[in-house]
Amino acid sequence: MSTPHAPYAPEHDWRRLDPRTVWVTALVVAGVVAGAALPATLGLTRWLGLPGAVLWVLAAAVVVIGAAAGADRVRWHRTRYRVGQERVELHTGLLLVKRRSLARERIRTVDLTANLLLRLLGLVTVRIGTGEHGGDSTLELDPVTRAEGERLRRLLLERATTARPGVHRDGELAALDPRWIRYAPVSFVAPMLGGAAVGAVMQISDWVGAQGAVIAWAGDRFQETPVLWVIVILVAAALVAGVVGALGLWIEMWWNYRLEREPGGTLRVRRGLFTSRSISVEEARLRGVDLVEPLGVRLVGAARLDAITTGLAQDSDSKNADHNTVLPAVPRELADSVAAAILREETTPTGAPLTRHPLAARGRRLRWALAAALAPLLLLTVLGALLTPVLLWIALGGAVVLLPLAVALALTAYRALGHALSGRYLVTRSGTLRRSTAALERAGVIGWTVKQSYFQRRAGLLTVTATTAAGGGAYTAYDTGAAEGLTFAAEAVPGLLEPFLERGDRTGP
Repeated sequence: MSTPHAPYAPEHDWRRLDPRTVWVTALVVAGVVAGAALPATLGLTRWLGLPGAVLWVLAAAVVVIGAAAGADRVRWHRTRYRVGQERVELHTGLLLVKRRSLARERIRTVDLTANLLLRLLGLVTVRIGTGEHGGDSTLELDPVTRAEGERLRRLLLERATTARPGVHRDGELAALDPRWIRYAPVSFVAPMLGGAAVGAVMQISDWVGAQGAVIAWAGDRFQETPVLWVIVILVAAALVAGVVGALGLWIEMWWNYRLEREPGGTLRVRRGLFTSRSISVEEARLRGVDLVEPLGVRLVGAARLDAITTGLAQDSDSKNADHNTVLPAVPRELADSVAAAILREETTPTGAPLTRHPLAARGRRLRWALAAALAPLLLLTVLGALLTPVLLWIALGGAVVLLPLAVALALTAYRALGHALSGRYLVTRSGTLRRSTAALERAGVIGWTVKQSYFQRRAGLLTVTATTAAGGGAYTAYDTGAAEGLTFAAEAVPGLLEPFLERGDRTGP
């Protein structure tokens, strides 16, 4: 939490960032300027000629780099921090001085990151957070030495707490197996990167004024090729580029991966090839795990593991990061084994037998899927009858492809549904393109939400959602039997749902 007027401390209690931050800034800006120099030079050549354009670009580069380095020198001079007995304080700013502090007992994360340049200089960026929403919940020290970053991490995360009971020892829980890279190309990232590669080629060619030439070159290559084969070749090329990109991204993100439990009850994930990352999760904040199986990864028998925890990466700069992923896509058996080790359980709750949902839930998914597939087909049929028979043939081809696909996805969605109670955990599973099996500690449930639409009521179904302060905040069992879902919620956390059940006896759920 931020405080606008933190108490002043003696000067010798304060520390500064590493002075090499000025060189880091200058080198980073120089790299950006170098990347922009070529298109800028080509653009200015039309009016100034090549020598004049080069001189102007060099002069502008010197000014930009010098200004950035000077501004960072001022930032370094005006930034200081200290770790007191009760608070961590950060003072920064020139004209408008910002004084911020976090209470030490509220600190939940101390994450260390270092890009390639910082690693070469032995520096890291330290992010200290409370896990609450908003920028005031995080302090960033950018950069300090790696030794100082490790000192801060140990100092701020040390707790005089008793380790959670269980059968698993401290130390390494999982380490990188290079064979895991085979799961990178089957993720959703590959086709997205392929599309991004095509877009990048067109954008760069537009910057240098050669987009027309690129299109003409591609047209010449496929001048005698049928349109269908042109589409197939271009899609294949994009997918190949996407696979290569996915492999490179996986190596950058997960190389040097290691998951370990430190004495005192802290889970630590270290990973990264060029940009190293160190993410810490207090076991006291851990409320469960989420075994995630995207469609492509699931088809090859793999899954990744996310931590369900409170106070992890909730500020605006990191809320979209993958801070909660503690294990990349690995064989499903290994993911279950690591989940058991993280939770200190002999058998993982993510592998518990699940209660299947009623057949009425399957009927609902079939109706939704067929309605979504038939709507555009009916529109094409109407337009084809009014405008051109070509649209009728497109609708026929779409029906041949979309209708079986819709049925297959609906049946897959139904088979994914399930819930169970496994020891200290309640388990819910759902999802088609992204199947999630969440094991949430019962003690972490703070409430229940029960929903029943008109159509669910007619089918004898309802949806129950466990709300929690951890992870995504809500974990849902969709379309359970009405009595079965309420019994599941009542048994998961005894006493929490009884008032609702008593009201339901009078008015219905």
